[in-house]
Amino acid sequence: MRFISWNVNGIRACVQKGFTDYFQQSDADIFCLQETKLQAGQIDLQTDGYEQFWNYAEKKGYSGTAVFTRRTPLSVAYGLGIEEHDHEGRVITLEYPDFYFITVYTPNSQDQLKRLEYRMKWEEAFRTYLTELNQKKGVIVCGDMNVAHEEIDLKNPKTNRRNAGFTDEERGKMSELLEAGFTDSYRYLYPDKIEYSWWSYRFRAREKNAGWRIDYFLVSNDLQDRIQEARIHTDIMGSDHCPVELEIGGDL
Repeated sequence: MRFISWNVNGIRACVQKGFTDYFQQSDADIFCLQETKLQAGQIDLQTDGYEQFWNYAEKKGYSGTAVFTRRTPLSVAYGLGIEEHDHEGRVITLEYPDFYFITVYTPNSQDQLKRLEYRMKWEEAFRTYLTELNQKKGVIVCGDMNVAHEEIDLKNPKTNRRNAGFTDEERGKMSELLEAGFTDSYRYLYPDKIEYSWWSYRFRAREKNAGWRIDYFLVSNDLQDRIQEARIHTDIMGSDHCPVELEIGGDL
């Protein structure tokens, strides 16, 4: 099975930059979006052969996630089931017979780390949510997790040490999630490879490849040996992020 995840930084803008062509060419079994930045009824996106599931933020033009799937799920859940965390359209969970599939857009800690305290609460709640699902069946989780886990995952680790996305606190929470029974599929296959999935729009960062790897596919450890490929599609434009991909072997 092939899965693709992409923070599109506004799906309406991304559609004007070639999204539909890439979506069709990707031939994914499940294709996920983060930061859709719209409300219900604001786009008519044709995805023949795919069912669509959207989770919208209450705030207009902000956050939001979507999943397009060829395989009808047993059930679909939106959010974490926690009032404090479920106003921004950040999580969609699809249940299948043998696994759960989750897409997530993790909150950004923002400038001056204004939202770091909230981010820590979110991380605790999200890890609990995933580990409870993992007790029932395998888990695949993808999305913009807004953290570069190790120094290899961003171009300038020293100068970004206390910036959002590379604080000790955020990196620690990613470590805790992995230690709770999950595998970073890209690092599992490529422990030393340097590729990025996000570049600032400022300072010609993408042209200079001064980026960060903050978009992930994590799988529960029981699925680890079924990871066949993990790709970062750095050549795909249309957003400040590029798509990331996971291939899992066998029938799920």
